[in-house]
Amino acid sequence: MPSQEVIFFILFLVGILTILLFDLGIFTKGSHVISFKEATIWTMVWVSLSIGFYIFIMLKGELIHGIENLEDIRNKIALYKHPIQITDDFEYSLKVYRHNLSLEYITGYLIEYALSVDNIFVIIMILISFNVQEKYYKKILFWGILGAIIMRFLFIFLSAALIQKFGWVLYIFGGLLIFTGVRMFLTRNEEEKIDTADHPIVKFMSKYFRVYPHFVVHRFFISKNKKIQMTPLFLVLLVIEFTDVIFAVDSVPAIFSITKDPFIVFFSNIFAILGLRSLFFLVMNIMNIFHYLKLGLSILLVFIGVKMLAHHWLEHIGFTTAHSLYIVLGILSISILASVVFPVKKQEIEKKDETL
Repeated sequence: MPSQEVIFFILFLVGILTILLFDLGIFTKGSHVISFKEATIWTMVWVSLSIGFYIFIMLKGELIHGIENLEDIRNKIALYKHPIQITDDFEYSLKVYRHNLSLEYITGYLIEYALSVDNIFVIIMILISFNVQEKYYKKILFWGILGAIIMRFLFIFLSAALIQKFGWVLYIFGGLLIFTGVRMFLTRNEEEKIDTADHPIVKFMSKYFRVYPHFVVHRFFISKNKKIQMTPLFLVLLVIEFTDVIFAVDSVPAIFSITKDPFIVFFSNIFAILGLRSLFFLVMNIMNIFHYLKLGLSILLVFIGVKMLAHHWLEHIGFTTAHSLYIVLGILSISILASVVFPVKKQEIEKKDETL
């Protein structure tokens, strides 16, 4: 990374981690159940910050890569294959570059944020299956999100390096997304269950490490007979981290279909992940409302996969980042609207609650 990119990246992380500490209550003592009101407020805060970063890119996006002249813009367009045309006018070209970069960011953010909803459903199932008390959800999600940030950083920049060196990797990503989308469509109405005893993470950790058989309030480790043992709460954290890695295999390639700039992929991912904790508690209260969202997500993944496979042809016919944004917004809007217009019957909701 050039020095200016490193400086911007460090400042971004410092600012985000500072807000994250306040959001997840690191400065407050004790565990408590997150209320619907608190979850709503923090969801609005994180969405507002995400939109604020979009506005920042639209006004000062060149600061991310330290662009100072026309040659810098041309180099970034060539390196990350931005679908834009510029002229010899620096001010005009900079405006076009900022506009495209901001569209890539907000489109990637929408995709990641939408896909994270499906991730939330799985996390809810994990916590319920392991009988974790609701007042400890906050701590689990705090450390889960920190782990996810580290894993996404590694995954995104390694993927970017692979794509730049081996362009055909995009076709593998595209095929994977189509497969995932079709599988999600076919299994959209099936009840998801977590087998806690036979989960691979639980079996592996129980085989090679000391695991205490009972929860000990909010602690991850305890000392017994002068030996450190992990508690079931730490096992739950590992299962959630493992689940996030699986979801990253789908969501990160999905954003690479929008932009090849690893910084934009990372920023859009991080804002979506950071809003995951508050969104989790919000979704817990309204999880039965948007029942067509999973159908919409399956269609979205297939669209993104096809876009990856046909990216050369789409560039040839003038398919831009804005077109991707309109289609993503259209799919998500229709699935949410359909959920509101055609709500789940009360009997079906009660049946789902009984299975949980």
